[in-house]
Amino acid sequence: MLDQVENRLLNHQPRTINAELPEAAVLIPITDAREPELVFTRRATHMNTHSGEVAFPGGKRDPGDHDLIATALRESFEEIALPPENVRVIGQTGSVISRFGIEVTPIVGIIEADTPLKANLAELDRIFKVPLSYFLDEQHLTFNHWKMRNQDYQMPSFYYGEYLIWGLTAVMLVEFLNITLDTKIPLDAPQFSSHFQKRQA
Repeated sequence: MLDQVENRLLNHQPRTINAELPEAAVLIPITDAREPELVFTRRATHMNTHSGEVAFPGGKRDPGDHDLIATALRESFEEIALPPENVRVIGQTGSVISRFGIEVTPIVGIIEADTPLKANLAELDRIFKVPLSYFLDEQHLTFNHWKMRNQDYQMPSFYYGEYLIWGLTAVMLVEFLNITLDTKIPLDAPQFSSHFQKRQA
């Protein structure tokens, strides 16, 4: 499975958005376990934005970041104590725009399954892993209504135990799955409509 993920990303030309917006990056961390897992975080409830939401580790680009890969690795170290040298970056998927007007680029990296992780409690209250195969079962996929700029969308989401993976995180997750594992999950999201692209161009 990981070989296929890596090969697909190697040959993938990620989408770019000419939006001239503030930039951010997230890391989509995949463990190299026999049963590969994706690493997620849950934002602490005291945070001003995204409180209680499930997310990939990441954040805004700093002026000192050489590129968006550096942003994703730096933020992952700050949030979950993942050393940058323990991440083997294998590619990226298309940029998306958050509801706060930030262009977010997902960076995909492989980490060893036994890599110790520790949540930065100033920002997070949980780190958890989900088997990659979980997202390949259509029974775990649901769609929620979403409205943005007077347009209606059906956004994908997943429930995993007590966690709801939705919003921009689910959009990035689904695009990753579609590119690498042929899931063909519909992405009726603002970032993929011609209306939204034209407004941002």
